[in-house]
Amino acid sequence: MNKDHHLESGASLLELMAVVLILAISATITMPLLQEQIAIREIESVARRFIAYAQFARQQALHLGEPVKIEPISNRSWEDGWSINSSCIGRSPKSTCVDKTWILHGKTDPIFFKGGARHFIDPHTSKIGILFNAAGAAKTAQGGFVANRLILGHQRVSGLERQLILGSGGRWRICDPTRDAKRCH
Repeated sequence: MNKDHHLESGASLLELMAVVLILAISATITMPLLQEQIAIREIESVARRFIAYAQFARQQALHLGEPVKIEPISNRSWEDGWSINSSCIGRSPKSTCVDKTWILHGKTDPIFFKGGARHFIDPHTSKIGILFNAAGAAKTAQGGFVANRLILGHQRVSGLERQLILGSGGRWRICDPTRDAKRCH
């Protein structure tokens, strides 16, 4: 074998630096998209969880034949978490109804409820929450129908929003105002 002829194997330092530069550029481009996708998953997870709990509250009202309420734990904001309680509303003091709490759900960081506690306020009592009567309808303490929405935002992605809309038939839907502008209003 000739001394002048040898096999080259591996990559030069310049080639290696070019590959690292390409990887760094592609990571820089894709990282914000990845963070946005993670934020979308987080906000939709909280939205689905809240709707599942509200549906559970409604099912308990139907099953027990008495009012059940989903309400913020702190009575100031849904962000601090919520609970589902049988409320014994409209019962006489001699009644055997016992207040019961089924579920406590904690803080929703980094998701926040836009408008804090303005959503689902009973106009007669000024209390926050959704009361399902024995027939499973969302009603105020005075019997008026409740149809409203909760608007979720994300702390890391400022423009991200999902609306949880309770319709007149008691049906919930999650709305993305950037895609479904007509359905959200």
